[in-house]
Amino acid sequence: MIAIVDYKAGNLTSVRLAFEALGVEVQITSESAAILLADRVVFPGVGAAGAGMEALAQLHLIDVLKTVVERGTPFLGICLGAQIILQRSKEDGGVDGIGLLPGTVERFMPLDPAVKVPHMGWNNVEITQWHPVFSGIDDEAEFYFLHSYYPAPFSRDCILAETEYAGVRFASVIGRDNIVAAQFHPERSGRIGLRLLQNFSKWDGTVQRSEVRG
Repeated sequence: MIAIVDYKAGNLTSVRLAFEALGVEVQITSESAAILLADRVVFPGVGAAGAGMEALAQLHLIDVLKTVVERGTPFLGICLGAQIILQRSKEDGGVDGIGLLPGTVERFMPLDPAVKVPHMGWNNVEITQWHPVFSGIDDEAEFYFLHSYYPAPFSRDCILAETEYAGVRFASVIGRDNIVAAQFHPERSGRIGLRLLQNFSKWDGTVQRSEVRG
C-alpha cells in the first residue's frame, strides 16, 4: 500500500488516479498510523510553503514524516512536497521546512521581464545522477512544471536531475537514501510521468550504484 499524505495542500486526486491507472493500490490519508504502516509514502502538494507547514503541524505529521524517512520507507515528494522537505523556504517571508534534506527553497528572479513566473509548462529534465526512478526514462525527457520557487540543496550529492529556467539551472529532482523528490508533476506528465511513478511503486528505497552524467 502506498500512502498519499493529505495535508490540505491539494492535487491529491490526480496523484491517486495516476497510480490507479498503473494498477497500484494507494490510500489518501492524514492518519499517522496509516502513513507509518505504508510500504511507500507519497508527499505531494501545491500552494504555499507557510500554509503547508502550518497544516502539517496541526495534523501532527512533521515527526511522522521524519519517522517514515528514518525507517527507510521509500518516500516521494512532488512539487511543494519537494520543497518543504528542505530546511527553509524563502516563500511567505521565510518558513522553516521539515529538514529531511539540507538546503533552501529559492524564488525565480528573472532579469528578462519577458520570462514569466511561475514557471509553467513542459521543460527538459537532465539526469545528473542515476536513480532507480529514472529506469526507462531518457535523459532530457520533458515533464510538466508549475512553480515559482525551486529546491536548492546544499550538496550536489542530493541533486539527481536539473532543469534550466529564468536564467537558473535548478535542481528538478533531489534525493538521498530512501528519499526522492521531483519539482515537476509526474502525475500531469503523461506516459513518461507514469513511468516515473511506476518505478517508484517498485523501488525498495535503496540505490545500488551511482552514475554521474554531468
